[in-house]
Amino acid sequence: MDLQRRLLPSMSMLTAFEAAARTGSFTAAAAELSLTQGAVSRQIKALEDQIGTPLFTRKGQRVTLTPTGALYADPIRDALRQIAAATVRTIAAPKGGVLNLAILPTFGTRWLVPRLPAFQAAHPQVTIHFTTKLAPFDFRLHDLDAAIHYGFGDWPDAVCDHLLDEEVLPVCSPAFLKAHPVAEPADLLSLPLLHTSTRADAWNEWLTAQGLPPRPGAGMVFEQFATTAQAAEAGLGVALLPTLLVRAELDDGTLVPAIDRPHRSARAYYLVHPRGKANHPPFAAFRQWLLAEARGEQSPA
Repeated sequence: MDLQRRLLPSMSMLTAFEAAARTGSFTAAAAELSLTQGAVSRQIKALEDQIGTPLFTRKGQRVTLTPTGALYADPIRDALRQIAAATVRTIAAPKGGVLNLAILPTFGTRWLVPRLPAFQAAHPQVTIHFTTKLAPFDFRLHDLDAAIHYGFGDWPDAVCDHLLDEEVLPVCSPAFLKAHPVAEPADLLSLPLLHTSTRADAWNEWLTAQGLPPRPGAGMVFEQFATTAQAAEAGLGVALLPTLLVRAELDDGTLVPAIDRPHRSARAYYLVHPRGKANHPPFAAFRQWLLAEARGEQSPA
């Protein structure tokens, strides 16, 4: 057997091995793959013969991974996932125009998605697959071309394009403000403050910027800005929210400034991509468009 063939086992061998490793059973793997138990056993035996080492310990009807098998299983599973993802992308966009993009949920739904029809009209060949991620991640471990990230633009081993600064403003419902008038920033210290978990220090940063001490303790905490905004609309308290994400509510009056003291965060929104993705055609088109949209957002009216 030549080296190339030995290092590239057949897909049938690998899928049988992955299913058996994951389920801990040749029988369960056979049911999952619509094969007989004997067929799965033969595929795995052929794989062990090809690579020259046992992958399972067999005791009657029970099988367990050997230490070598356990080390082999994870990268094989990841490789099969990548093959499946590549196949989905090719089926979805046979011309190869697929962009896998991670987005922040509220930024995605409230700022990015409403603008996407213009991008799609200009680039109908590009299909965007969205993944929601709240925290930074390792591009090497995820099948993604780029991400929209909030932070300092210091994502390791990646290129960070500045998109938008973030200005936050204390907001609440009109009824809440009528019941709890705010004349100066210190008045907020006695009111229920609503927090977003991804901006855990936002209120204290705002208070410090107003010359006030940080407020000990915490009020209600929500995972996403959209939920925090809904809580403020319901009259549960004052929320510190990015103006670019609640512009519609401010325009229609469902949210109003508790006090007109906006504060610009030290962090900002970035488009982040691995260095090797810069020339990926769908990403290059999206990057050019998105940076232009961001420049237009921050230009004076």
